Amino acid sequence: MAATISMNQVIHQAVRRDLARLETALASARDGDVARGRDLERAYANLHRELTQHHEGEDRFVFPFLAQVGVAPDLLKAMDDEHQAMSHGLGDTHTAMAAYARSGSSGDAEIARASVARTFAVTDRHLSHEENDLEPLLGPYMETKRWKKTVEKRLRPDSLPATGRFLAWIQDGMTDESRAYLRSRIPSPVLAVLGGVAGRAYHRDIAPIWRS
Repeated sequence: MAATISMNQVIHQAVRRDLARLETALASARDGDVARGRDLERAYANLHRELTQHHEGEDRFVFPFLAQVGVAPDLLKAMDDEHQAMSHGLGDTHTAMAAYARSGSSGDAEIARASVARTFAVTDRHLSHEENDLEPLLGPYMETKRWKKTVEKRLRPDSLPATGRFLAWIQDGMTDESRAYLRSRIPSPVLAVLGGVAGRAYHRDIAPIWRS
């Protein structure tokens, strides 16, 4: 992993955190608890949406930028292949979580847990590959006007509610190092308003699921 934390790594931490939470929650699911099944499906849907937006943004903006600045095509092809494998895993887990949410059965919870574990493994391999081999190549460009105009700006959520939800999500249980980094990029009062007020739907509908 790169020595200095980045927004990319902050997002990756949130992805790994939620997959681990979900696997743990499914392992202890009570048979017949349909309400819990629906809650965990909703929490997974939030993760699925955030991760999909993240990797689709990379597909549309980050990887083409890297191709333009001469990053090896083989590495970018590997990134694309890993994104496809990750998307396939996320889709399989979506199906498994939907089945568990309908039945609430411990058997379906175990099937969903096994799917989450597989998706976690595929996702973690990709995130680590990206952190180790791709991020160092981005370093020289990330403070340039070209990057900020053509990539960074386009990666931001496209609405105030989406921005609030995203900031609430990444801050839910984040490390002290990540929190310090985030505050170095976004003033604390802005984080409080966006993550707390604009992100209230996340705090109301998703965060309590992980604490029950």
